[in-house]
Amino acid sequence: MSFPTYFEAYDHQQMLRDYPVGAEFVARYKSMSRDELFALQDAQFRKLMQRGWEIPFYQRLWGAKGIEPGDIQGLADITKLPVYDKSDLMASIAAHPPYGDFAGLGGPDRAPSVFHTTSGTTGKPQVLIFGPKGREVGNLMVGRMYRWMGLESDDVVHSVYGHGMINGGHYIREAVTRYTNSIFLSAGTGIETRSVNQVQLMADFGVSCIVGFVDYIRKLAGTAEELGLFDKINIKMIIGHLGAEDRSATEAAWHGAKAYDWYGVGDTGTIAGEGPDRDGMYVWEDAQYLELLDVDEGTTIAKGETGDMVVTCLYKDDVAPCIRFNTHDITHELDGQGEIAFKRIAGFRGRSDNMVKLRGINVFPHAIGAIIENRPDLTGEYVCHLTRDGSGRDSMRVTLESKGGTDQGALAETLKQGLGVEVDVALCEPGGTAKVTEIDTRQKPLRLIDERKL
Repeated sequence: MSFPTYFEAYDHQQMLRDYPVGAEFVARYKSMSRDELFALQDAQFRKLMQRGWEIPFYQRLWGAKGIEPGDIQGLADITKLPVYDKSDLMASIAAHPPYGDFAGLGGPDRAPSVFHTTSGTTGKPQVLIFGPKGREVGNLMVGRMYRWMGLESDDVVHSVYGHGMINGGHYIREAVTRYTNSIFLSAGTGIETRSVNQVQLMADFGVSCIVGFVDYIRKLAGTAEELGLFDKINIKMIIGHLGAEDRSATEAAWHGAKAYDWYGVGDTGTIAGEGPDRDGMYVWEDAQYLELLDVDEGTTIAKGETGDMVVTCLYKDDVAPCIRFNTHDITHELDGQGEIAFKRIAGFRGRSDNMVKLRGINVFPHAIGAIIENRPDLTGEYVCHLTRDGSGRDSMRVTLESKGGTDQGALAETLKQGLGVEVDVALCEPGGTAKVTEIDTRQKPLRLIDERKL
């Protein structure tokens, strides 16, 4: 049987020319105009659409709207295409088990593919399949981002992303080892490498950068304090997912390390990240086309308004093309020009499909972290329980970890002011929410437990 090996399935040198890394990346996009950038995106989109029409999932999705191949002439016509989300992919898997019909893997002579799943934070884990080109461009984007943030050859990177079937830990390992020249420690979650062992690894191997979800990264700082290891640990960078939270609490926990924010999802890879200026997140527009759509109407919103992030991976034209995928994560675009031509967004502000409506007010559970994170009496850990009484009235109880001395009534008022609606408040000891949030075992801890039995 004849088939290409992984690195023969795409032109690696051409990829590096198309998606430069390091100083060449900054130089190219400092001088590029928005019109030049759109022309680059449009050329990629036309090729992507050709691939999309070969995939049964898109044939069905687009055909149901009466769309034919000639109807989409270029990127200017993208809004004629329907969006889709995880529920559509899961329906595809249910109808065409076990992989669905959205990948377009081909026959026995196909190129090798990479198979993982999502973490399942918002439900059942979802199938993720990558072809060599799509996988490597996604890897390169992360490595390029880390280097622009300031990762250097003498850095030692400690990763707390999960492994197993989950994509995160594998994808980040590939990014760092292939597209930077830093040393990489693939520690994983607390269940893969116990927290006490993780901080000892940092001390033993001179770790200077931690990457992962900041909830667990902050927890590790507490472990390092308990073990008295900060005289042996010197973290200069934290590259994580800050969301709505102020970076200062994470930086303080690691004794002044600089924290950098970025955003992406399993289907798309990295979509945006901060540069060295840490002034908003730059959308990687040479590879990703990002739309912000009204949560209810699905229409394009004005700059500065908050909407769902809908992503088209312009580079992913081999396996599992991603064309107008609704992440249901919300953000808004920032005004002004940054260091390069790419537009900037504020970053992850919550999930529109995880939003809770209480007494007519939209509440995002993740917003609580930003409200409480700088309080010295709290650990920063919390979990929300949503319930419904016999009359159909919804209530939310927020359980927060207290180190002692917390005025429960005053805290409830603080949350009311920050969220815009009253919630019930309960306090527990440090570590008391861990069993429910699963912070030691999950990449992303659970923050909302819906007990309404809808």
